[in-house]
Amino acid sequence: MNEFVRGGRGGGGGAGGTDAAGPEPGQVLRWNLFIGGHLSSSVPVRLVERTDEGQWVWLESGTPMWRTKLPRRTHLRDITPETRPPHGYPATAGRWPRGSALIHQPAGAAHAVFWFFARGRQFRGWYVNLEHRTHHGEDIDVVDHELDVLVAPDRSWELKDERSFAEKTGHPAYWTAQEAAAIRAEGRRVARLAEAGAFPFDGSWCDFKPPEHWTTPARGPAPAHTVLQAP
Repeated sequence: MNEFVRGGRGGGGGAGGTDAAGPEPGQVLRWNLFIGGHLSSSVPVRLVERTDEGQWVWLESGTPMWRTKLPRRTHLRDITPETRPPHGYPATAGRWPRGSALIHQPAGAAHAVFWFFARGRQFRGWYVNLEHRTHHGEDIDVVDHELDVLVAPDRSWELKDERSFAEKTGHPAYWTAQEAAAIRAEGRRVARLAEAGAFPFDGSWCDFKPPEHWTTPARGPAPAHTVLQAP
């Protein structure tokens, strides 16, 4: 495995460096996931690289994070927006429960690609999150589009959460039928890249290893808002 080196990585997303006036590799950002306008989780991530083509961030397994405190045995996506507190659920301390991930957020695209790694940095596969992103300083606000694409190491793929996506279509807190068609089209476009073995599914970045001097980011202050703010 090779440690990250700025530039020199293949696949259209790894060339070039960061702007001299912009953030530096290793800077801690906050990845904030919103579902139906309400915060689900806020996780510190480290910037790997940012270029005109997008950015890469590293999410370490077990990272201290904030998540919304929900009624027992429930998930935010299963709670209708009408029954949620108007100012959002309170945030509570937790840790990122899934494996470590390298995340590519291509500029202007309605998706992000996660390279998931098991213990020992063994590559486990890709997870394509269909989403809309906005950046506010150190915050990356992600509006989740529910529908996802799971891509195995052999590049076979399947859609995830189709039923839930269909049930949310037409609700004012989520997306219209027209927007749903665009979200599905984005998923199909990315799936075709997997079928073709094209970037980001061409084998690049599968041996990624963060620099040894990077420590797990601290949790940081609790989110100031747990309801998505208007732009």
